[in-house]
Amino acid sequence: MRLVIALGGNALLKRGEALTEENQRRNMQAAAVALATACEGHQVAIVHGNGPQVGLLALEAAAYDAVPPYPLDVLGAESQGMIGYVIAQELRNAAPSRLVASVLTQTMVEADDPAFARPTKPIGPVYGSIEEGRAGIGRDWSFAADGKGFRRVVPSPRPVGIIEMAEIAHLFDGGVVTICCGGGGIPVLRDAAGLLSGIEAVIDKDLAAALLAQQLKADRLIILTDVDAVYTGWGSPEQRALRELSAAEITGHDFAEGSMLPKVQAAAAFAGSTGNPAAIGALADLQAVMEGRAGTLVTR
Repeated sequence: MRLVIALGGNALLKRGEALTEENQRRNMQAAAVALATACEGHQVAIVHGNGPQVGLLALEAAAYDAVPPYPLDVLGAESQGMIGYVIAQELRNAAPSRLVASVLTQTMVEADDPAFARPTKPIGPVYGSIEEGRAGIGRDWSFAADGKGFRRVVPSPRPVGIIEMAEIAHLFDGGVVTICCGGGGIPVLRDAAGLLSGIEAVIDKDLAAALLAQQLKADRLIILTDVDAVYTGWGSPEQRALRELSAAEITGHDFAEGSMLPKVQAAAAFAGSTGNPAAIGALADLQAVMEGRAGTLVTR
């Protein structure tokens, strides 16, 4: 089976944990065992998130004012290298006989995407208040509620193309577990002359994974997160797990922007365009999610 697996940030960092290398390494070691088992006998591409990591890099860049802070596309490239290294190494440790490669990936967006005027993508740590988040950074960043706290939000334009698609497809078709489109990919624009340049944004990794899955002609898109299914009324006494959802039904529900909404949109985009199912569920339930015994199945 041809699979695209999108790993949420909880593969490296659980909610509330300090963003240390030790915590991320330990979490990935546990995730790699489940991933190695799930990848056995399948062609697999893995897409990972980078919200906490790219946010931390942005804070570090802002703290050193001797040079202008690096833009988000450059920080996205740095986070791709770091996270791809950890995932690839732990997958090799868990399955030494399997070929694994991490591809630094650029993702094309459009300059007139309305997302540039309306930041929604959360990055970095959770703060107790907006004032706490802005303290000491010397700039007017945007913040939005995240659970009981607040996180910085940045523009998240829709991905429209994957620059390294031919290279990724070559590895994927050859049976290499291919780690790519990390953090949604490094956001780039192409000008009238065909030249590429980076732009200040962070692409949603689930939407990038859906685009990748369509172009790889995947049999299934699997989106892994830190909840066991898609819920309606999340956080309220009426919350209810949805075990199956059609692409046409998503407009009838209210999902949170920057968290569950892009996951559902990505799953629906893949299912609606290919006719193949997508699944959303917990990383801890990976095998059951793959087999349709857990999580939410999204169909055409």
